[in-house]
Amino acid sequence: MTEQDLSLPVAAQPSVDSLVDGARLGEDLGYDTAWLPESWGRDAVTTLTCIARETEDIDIGTSIMPVYSRSPALIGQTAATLQEVSEGRFRLGLGPSGPIVIENWHGVEFGNPLRRTRETVETVKGVLSGEEVAYGGEYFELGGFRLRCEPPDPAPPVDTAGMGPKAVELAGRFADGWHALLFTRDGLEDRVEDFDRGSEMGGRDRSQQRVTLSLTCCVDDDPAVAKRLVKQHTAFYLGGMGTFYRDNLARQGHKAVANKIYDSWQDGDREAAMEALDDDLLAEIAVWGTPEKAREHFDRFSDVDGIDAVSVSFPRAADIEQIRTTVRALAPE
Repeated sequence: MTEQDLSLPVAAQPSVDSLVDGARLGEDLGYDTAWLPESWGRDAVTTLTCIARETEDIDIGTSIMPVYSRSPALIGQTAATLQEVSEGRFRLGLGPSGPIVIENWHGVEFGNPLRRTRETVETVKGVLSGEEVAYGGEYFELGGFRLRCEPPDPAPPVDTAGMGPKAVELAGRFADGWHALLFTRDGLEDRVEDFDRGSEMGGRDRSQQRVTLSLTCCVDDDPAVAKRLVKQHTAFYLGGMGTFYRDNLARQGHKAVANKIYDSWQDGDREAAMEALDDDLLAEIAVWGTPEKAREHFDRFSDVDGIDAVSVSFPRAADIEQIRTTVRALAPE
């Protein structure tokens, strides 16, 4: 059975307490996991600690924590600590983010993201084992230390995010799960094949790995309002967050549209970028509408082979009332 998760919407939240309230609401409604991204707002670690202390049943996780902003050993220490304070409910999601955030915000060169992600995952798992970490890689060399507290039992799973075939194959080989974003149904099926191949190459137990699709959703009594919010959000990612999302959509058979959105956004014409994203394509990668229509549309994403969880995410311009309406309308049944 496909699990149903909640991606906490950092952009619309006025306070940490508001994020805690959102996680509590998700817990009350039966969501399986509350994910928290980390970009250039509140840090995920402090916020998830607060959420862990104020919830009891819902799992918590990072989706995603960038691998460039902390050392792998510190990420391992953080994962161990969050697993402790959540009493075993934590799941670590890692990924490279993109050069716009990493270079312009963190001031770190964005180089060879696949290799850095792999080395980070391997080091983090070494830290979480409680054994002395001896690691020699292209980016990191560690030795002589082990975790200076009891290692978490069980160790939290470590997932990675990625969009290209090699990145997703890497997730299957070395991570415990993969986080997908902005995929059509056909595109998802192709990447799940990559993940499964990686799992086999790594000798992993696929039944113990988790594929999570993050799905932008907005519910409003006025479907035109909901659609515009979803469309603006999607166009922003495709046009304004570097080239990775554009290239990902192009790989899924929508090159002309992806380039039109990107070029229009880069030229400052936001309306043209949104107009280039027609309703049929938007419906393949997002959910919007009245409560009844959105529920019907959302349920069609839960039967994609290989998808273990679908996470309700939100447009960045949605307000708190729209977010709460969406959380309730799409709650697990």
